[in-house]
Amino acid sequence: MDERSAYLAFNLTSGIGPNRLRALVDYCGSAVAAWEASADDWRAAGLDRRSIEALHKTHGRLDLAAEWRAIEAAGLRVIMLDDPEYPPLLRQIDAPPPLLYVRGTFIDTDRWAVAVVGTRNATPYGREVTYKIAGDLASAGVTVISGLALGIDAIAHRAALDRSGRTLAVLGSGLGTIYPPQHRALADEITM
Repeated sequence: MDERSAYLAFNLTSGIGPNRLRALVDYCGSAVAAWEASADDWRAAGLDRRSIEALHKTHGRLDLAAEWRAIEAAGLRVIMLDDPEYPPLLRQIDAPPPLLYVRGTFIDTDRWAVAVVGTRNATPYGREVTYKIAGDLASAGVTVISGLALGIDAIAHRAALDRSGRTLAVLGSGLGTIYPPQHRALADEITM
């Protein structure tokens, strides 16, 4: 197992988020060592009983080779926090995600990015203003980032695309599950 696979394994373990994973890696020295550690080591690193049980469960059922095949089949790649391609601004937040599943590529101009997010139940005024602001940003060469959700997020993506701008979708559901499903065509358009 290599570090990328160990991070993937932890990412697929319920209850192991960025902070717990950081504590494990700090205590054990690497993600591989943390994955292969004993329950006593996990406890010493600060994990509670539920997290340790989740790790035992994942150890017993995880087929990493199948996960890597599914990632490849979906046209994705996995970027780790210390990879040069990892978005620099995202790296600076508290508890950045240790892995990103990416379809497409980041380009230099993505450093000039603005997140446009908001309510799913936007008012007509909110929809109009979002479309104008996101469209103007895209026309100025700013990458518009949103979450592909209903409402403001979808409007921001649409405005950027309509202005031939660049937009990136950050999905909480992961790339294997486009949510909401009615935005699959929008997601496909974003990745073109």
